[in-house]
Amino acid sequence: MTDRAPQHSDDLVTIRDWLRYAVTAMTRAGLVFGHGTETAVDEAAFLILSTLALPIDDISPWLDCHLTRDERAALSALIARRIETRKPAAYLTNAAYIQGRKFYVDERVIVPRSFIAELIARDGLASIVPDADNVGRVLDLCTGSGCLAILAAEAFPNAEVHASDISEDALAVAERNIRDYGLERRVRTFKADLFDGIPAGSYDLIISNPPYVAAAEVEAFAPEYRAEPQLAHLGGADGLDLVKRILESAGERLEPNGNLIVEIGTGQEALDAARPDLPFLWLDTETSAGEVFALNAGDFKQKCG
Repeated sequence: MTDRAPQHSDDLVTIRDWLRYAVTAMTRAGLVFGHGTETAVDEAAFLILSTLALPIDDISPWLDCHLTRDERAALSALIARRIETRKPAAYLTNAAYIQGRKFYVDERVIVPRSFIAELIARDGLASIVPDADNVGRVLDLCTGSGCLAILAAEAFPNAEVHASDISEDALAVAERNIRDYGLERRVRTFKADLFDGIPAGSYDLIISNPPYVAAAEVEAFAPEYRAEPQLAHLGGADGLDLVKRILESAGERLEPNGNLIVEIGTGQEALDAARPDLPFLWLDTETSAGEVFALNAGDFKQKCG
């Protein structure tokens, strides 16, 4: 089934035809989205444009283009794989796009999607880091595919960036992306359990999108989310185990005016209750509210004092 066009595929001539077919097939199959796309229409467009090596930002200019028999067969196979395997489209195409940047991904890493990336791309975190040129060292904890480390290297041109993860498999993917962007001299990877394994010294900026999903939610995952490494999701009973550990040590690893930025999902209320001693600054994006916090090094010193 996965290596030939669907029955009566001669009726599917244009990209418009295949877009309609894919949306219908995926909707009827009850697929779940959220790995770079939010709807069946967007997912179908992504699969079609990726298969045809077309720019993935807009399918509209191509809708009336006719497809060759080989192209129809390739599209049929990919749509069938998406339905049969329930794997995220990014794994099937080995590509994820974050803020217009393309990154290699496979099953060794979570499909990257981070509000921190949106904040970096929007203004280089200017509200937190007013002078990007003065940032000398950046740490990306739980780097996964390395996308945040790479975006940080672009946003802070004078910075040395350290990207760490507990997973050697994830680091292999991150290193591939770092090479693809030609950043080997500026972005170094480290196998580490949060701060355990990180080189000595302090940082002007620490960013992290750690595992923050509660155990019960992980147990209830749809197949698309179960296809990702559980290690990259599981944050303990309340989802905040790693976040709390980061907060215990981050103050010691920041420069005197350094900043910590962490994504925690929907755990704002629980974290505020767990750490009332810390004045979290919640950073909203166009698509999120209260899912990313910032703290300054001074906030930790006030706690100690």
